[in-house]
Amino acid sequence: MAELSRQEQTELLVLARNTIISYLATAKKDYPLTNNPVFAEKRGVFVTLHRQGELRGCIGYPLPHKPLWEAVVDNAIAASTEDPRFPAVTAAELPEIDIEISVLTVPQKVADYEQVQVGRDGIIISKDFRRGLLLPQVPLKQGWDLEQYFSYGCLKAGLAGDEWKKGVQIETFQALVFNEKELAVKP
Repeated sequence: MAELSRQEQTELLVLARNTIISYLATAKKDYPLTNNPVFAEKRGVFVTLHRQGELRGCIGYPLPHKPLWEAVVDNAIAASTEDPRFPAVTAAELPEIDIEISVLTVPQKVADYEQVQVGRDGIIISKDFRRGLLLPQVPLKQGWDLEQYFSYGCLKAGLAGDEWKKGVQIETFQALVFNEKELAVKP
């Protein structure tokens, strides 16, 4: 995974915030032009919103099927208006919202859960038609060990919490994670 410079990370965070502001005002999606070839690379991307430290929305593409620039636009809108766990973000809330972006590597199958390292690896748990994804920063923020991480991954997939012990498909990925607070981007 090519690294993103601090300036590129800042540009993506500004893009995400401006996209949300514009979409809440007009209900129109806009892909502003960019000359940066890094932003044209297809990448898996998640946009996560926090309000006063609490999750407020998180939506993304685990696979690299869109250019990074477009994926950030799509998922900024989706995280703010389409996460089924939350009502849509309002313009009045925006000053209290902190945006985090996770740029993912391509998921790879692993044979054994013990190959997964908490804090480094995001996980995708699959069985039959059920699938659950947790970003690598989630277990760290929640204080989970490896078994708890897999239990919650199974629950996210709609499976029993111990299903990982009985046989599931495991994929891992890594992520470059950056946010407005750390980069002092927020207006």
